[in-house]
Amino acid sequence: MSFSGEVKEELAKHISSARHCQLAELAAVVSFCGQFGRDKEGGYTIGFQTENEALIKKGFTLLKKLFNIEAGICLTAQEVQDIIRKAGGTEEPVNPLTIKNSCCKRAFLRGAFLSAGSISDPQKGYHLEFVCANEKKAVQLREVIREFGIEAKIVLRKKYYVVYLKEGSAIVDLLNVCEAPVSLMNLENMRILKEMRNSVNRRVNCETANISKTVNASARQIEDIEYIRKHYGFEKLPETLREMAEARLEYPDAPLKELGGYLTPPVGKSGVNHRLRKLGELAESLR
Repeated sequence: MSFSGEVKEELAKHISSARHCQLAELAAVVSFCGQFGRDKEGGYTIGFQTENEALIKKGFTLLKKLFNIEAGICLTAQEVQDIIRKAGGTEEPVNPLTIKNSCCKRAFLRGAFLSAGSISDPQKGYHLEFVCANEKKAVQLREVIREFGIEAKIVLRKKYYVVYLKEGSAIVDLLNVCEAPVSLMNLENMRILKEMRNSVNRRVNCETANISKTVNASARQIEDIEYIRKHYGFEKLPETLREMAEARLEYPDAPLKELGGYLTPPVGKSGVNHRLRKLGELAESLR
């Protein structure tokens, strides 16, 4: 099962104890994937446009709790009107009064994600989105998310308005708002492992670059010193530069700080660098 599927499975099992929160979640489900119709005998029906069985089961669980409506039965016109009056219809955003409480907003977001949300595999990247049929629903959803201090954006994709989050921390916060603690912890663990791998890779790349830089500098220094010995002679060098040249040839792989320890008296890194630069300038002038 995908990570998105695991999140939905967890959210589908969460049934609020408060009736007003149940209504808020059902309102989101009806708004984002509900459908009303008529059967062959002319009876009224309600259903949910989704392939997610957990969502269908939860939708009818909420209908049973709120309206005492069983799955698979025909409804009367009065029952349909009652559902639409309290939970809202399928075309317009949810009535703001239905989600005025903070707890109801959480339930609304839970229902919205179950109905229209998805989240990418955190191993590959961070992306959570809700696909909305119209701009009004998208704007309402974005504003409810923002009320919890989470920044969401809207983009038009073909004929749909998509509300999305692309920051790992924002997605964690939203899972917390929707009350999905297991999925939240799983995502956090994956984020930690991912950050650790990235940190190790950055450190290895940095160390590799430093080693490469040191090797290249050493090769250039040795080339300059060999040129000086052949075309100028060590005997003409000042004592400090001659000693430096001989030490570099004897310890070609030593970093500057270590190289300074082989001199008499020992010289610091800056002193070694200064002497090697002098030898490089001499080699360049000889060329």
